[in-house]
Amino acid sequence: MIVALLSIVIGATILSGLITIYYDVPRQMGAQFRNYGANMIFTAASDSPLTPSDVSEAVDLIDSSAVVGVAPYQYVNVRIRETIAIAAATDMEGAQATSPYWSITGEWPSQSGELLLGADVADNYALYVGDSITVTYTPEEAAEDESVLDNYIDFKVVGIVETGGSEEEYAYMSLEDMATLTGLATTYDVVELSISATSDELNSYVETINSSTENVSAKLVKKVTASETQVLGKLQALVLIVTVIVLALTMITVATTMTAVVTERRKEIGLRKALGASNSSIIGEFMGEQLVLAAIGGLLGSLLGFAFAQFISVNVFSSSISFRFYLLPLTIVVSMAVTCLACILPIRSATDIEPALVLKGE
Repeated sequence: MIVALLSIVIGATILSGLITIYYDVPRQMGAQFRNYGANMIFTAASDSPLTPSDVSEAVDLIDSSAVVGVAPYQYVNVRIRETIAIAAATDMEGAQATSPYWSITGEWPSQSGELLLGADVADNYALYVGDSITVTYTPEEAAEDESVLDNYIDFKVVGIVETGGSEEEYAYMSLEDMATLTGLATTYDVVELSISATSDELNSYVETINSSTENVSAKLVKKVTASETQVLGKLQALVLIVTVIVLALTMITVATTMTAVVTERRKEIGLRKALGASNSSIIGEFMGEQLVLAAIGGLLGSLLGFAFAQFISVNVFSSSISFRFYLLPLTIVVSMAVTCLACILPIRSATDIEPALVLKGE
């Protein structure tokens, strides 16, 4: 009985733990994939540039709990040391959320007058963290009227970004500094979004935004979303296969143990049948014993399974999970069902015992 109980507990532990992981993997892997950058972008659907109100309208169509970060970008040609450079104005907090893979030497700008340089820009101008630099912008009216002076702001370089990509070619400033420097209204050339959602949910958001807004064209970053969907599908399939195998092994173990129990109690069964016990009463006794063991094993397995899943989650994904209360009755019911199936053949053999032969010692 102890061996049977241990078998059920182990099977229920693996079952509960793997089911918890199965349903938590999308959230965990989604969080990991968010480290690889945005998975959705907004661009203008017409010749008019995106405005903050356009973006707000589109973002409101996405579940707020799923939005990890929103980073709008406005690109403008400016001059640094009298040579042309491209300045990218953005919301720094949003950029941090959508681009956690950026390697920053120094720190992100946190107030007006601070500049984050791409590594290529910093190398071209021999600038380092802590240096001061003047950024100049020529208004359109200055081209027609020479008396109009260029706009300029003195910046302090607080960070240098390295990504190995095109991000290293820009000088990043806040949207407020860009508006002050250029005197232009704040508009966006592109908006990057990091959304924690499944592939189907992301596609649904894109369809809703494109059909509900006039000037926002939403698109998915195919490389990120396709990779995420493929990896999640394979992981969940692997977990499902392992769960089925563990249940099969548990069933075999319980059946083997139950066969040994019936063999040990042959004389007891023969005596009971000789005294008039029916097959149904013998089946009820053995099945009742095993169902009690299954209920106890399922309960213990649910608790141990959560501990198992928590250990895997913390050590693999570096984040904890919450206890799913519905897994408690589910694990108990599945444990009892597996035990019932495993006991069918051993209990059937118990009802085939002939009292006369057993009592003779044959």
